[in-house]
Amino acid sequence: MQVDPSQLKAFLADSGILTEVQLKEAEKAAKKTNEKLPEALVKQGLVKPEELSRLQAYILGIPFVNLEEETVPKEVLQIIPEPIARKHNIVAFRKMGKNLEVAMLDPNDLQTIEFIKKKAGLKIMPRLTSQESIKFVLKQYQKSLEAEFGELIDKEAKTISVIRDVADETAKEDLEKAAQDLPIVNIIDSLLKHAILQKASDIHIEPSEKEVIVRYRIDGILHDTMVLPKQVEPGIVARIKVLANLKLDEHRLPQDGRFKVETEEYKFSFRVSILPVYNGEKIVMRLLPEDSKGLTLETLGFHGEALEKMHGAIKKPNGMVLVTGPTGSGKTTTLYTVMDIINTPEVNISTVEDPIEFRMPRINQTQVNPKIGLTFANGLRSLVRQDPDIIMVGEIRDVETASLAVNAALTGHLVLSTLHTNSAAGALPRLIDMKVEPFLIASTTNCIIAQRLVRLLHPEAREKYNLSEAEVKSLGEQFNLEEILGIMRKEKVVKEKDDWSDIDFYKPKQTGDFPSGYKGRIGIYELLEVTEPIKSLIISRATSDQIEDQAKKEGMITMLQDGFIKAAQGLTSIEEILRVTKE
Repeated sequence: MQVDPSQLKAFLADSGILTEVQLKEAEKAAKKTNEKLPEALVKQGLVKPEELSRLQAYILGIPFVNLEEETVPKEVLQIIPEPIARKHNIVAFRKMGKNLEVAMLDPNDLQTIEFIKKKAGLKIMPRLTSQESIKFVLKQYQKSLEAEFGELIDKEAKTISVIRDVADETAKEDLEKAAQDLPIVNIIDSLLKHAILQKASDIHIEPSEKEVIVRYRIDGILHDTMVLPKQVEPGIVARIKVLANLKLDEHRLPQDGRFKVETEEYKFSFRVSILPVYNGEKIVMRLLPEDSKGLTLETLGFHGEALEKMHGAIKKPNGMVLVTGPTGSGKTTTLYTVMDIINTPEVNISTVEDPIEFRMPRINQTQVNPKIGLTFANGLRSLVRQDPDIIMVGEIRDVETASLAVNAALTGHLVLSTLHTNSAAGALPRLIDMKVEPFLIASTTNCIIAQRLVRLLHPEAREKYNLSEAEVKSLGEQFNLEEILGIMRKEKVVKEKDDWSDIDFYKPKQTGDFPSGYKGRIGIYELLEVTEPIKSLIISRATSDQIEDQAKKEGMITMLQDGFIKAAQGLTSIEEILRVTKE
């Protein structure tokens, strides 16, 4: 059911839409860029996207529909779940009896059509449409979260007010009853679903004196999502405690737990932390996707020499690879990506973590539990007796763990771990502070990576600009711009003759779909390779500044410099780089 390129060419030529010369040029361009002919035609502006869709529909004998002004009834739209609609560019727009008309960009996607047919129990009638039509209908899914909760609360106002009365009693059975109450279940289900669809990394539920504030952390920034009436708080807390298998009648001590949400569209694990605060109990839930595809170092943001050195360090049979940065800077994701790369049948990988963020096949993961004496140090001590080739320690927090990690690296293991320092060079004095002998650090450490996460500019929500003289002067007062420009030239992201005022940078442009102009995050990194000169500096107990100066002489790109490289590539903005690198 796909349009054959020869059919499309013949139709375009016969109808006089394009000449033979134009078609040949488009074919040449398509081969060069490894694109399909229709994509090349649109890219070169020879055919408009909607015009191309209409032509394909005509050739295939499938009706074409324009939905740019169409408001789809909610009950019809919801037949296809939003994640499926977005992923496969397919929307339901009309239902007549047992027939469901769906608009799509790829009529050859028979698997999705079959899935919808089974799920809905209806006869599917495919229609071709344009990208703009799909976008217009997808926006209709985005009903505000406040409106949805407002409906739920208004509808069940009496029931929810009863929950408050029930929850005021301390009986555990009453709390269990409140947790199973339908409006509360609906509120939590909607709250989790919207967080997943908005790609939030955390949900914060914060009680105040007269209301409950819900916030989502999206791309590293917390956003107020909605405000709930105070009377629903006990039911919400009880419901989440039930899901995470926590004590319902414990309100004075912190509690931690987990639960999973699985549907046909997604599979997420939620890590729950409950903390008593003045006005009740604050809940933070971390969203951990369980079905995400394996990441690579390239997709995380590594490039050039840093990428090569990283691959070299993790392929060594022993030594330490340390990742540093503040909480929430993506350290654990980097380590999991490294483990995924080196996870082969020939090696035994064991970890000791707090908490276990993701379950990984063929990796032996141990959860720290200080209450019963299973600390990082005790867990690591036991791991060494388990014949591992590679050991991952979630975090080096104390003297004992640091000493054991270094000894494990000395005795033929590859050790991966994290530290809380602001820079790569800062990790070395930190280990010395933990009473590790400098000569042991020098002989075991392969490399140290410092990182931060910056928000990615969305290609459709950014605008190009050049720095003004005042902006260049302001940046020059804070940073060594000549040094940064030299690195950018070396990495070939700018031309040799370019000065700061010639470089194209991008800033966010607010749109309806992307209010902040950003979507997703990428890492900025500095990778310090422990070379012979740096080993000498470590042994002589040099400062972090001295070590960093030597690493820069040897070609290390700092986080700030890596940030400017990514800003010049249009991936992020200068404002975002300055936000995350300020100390």
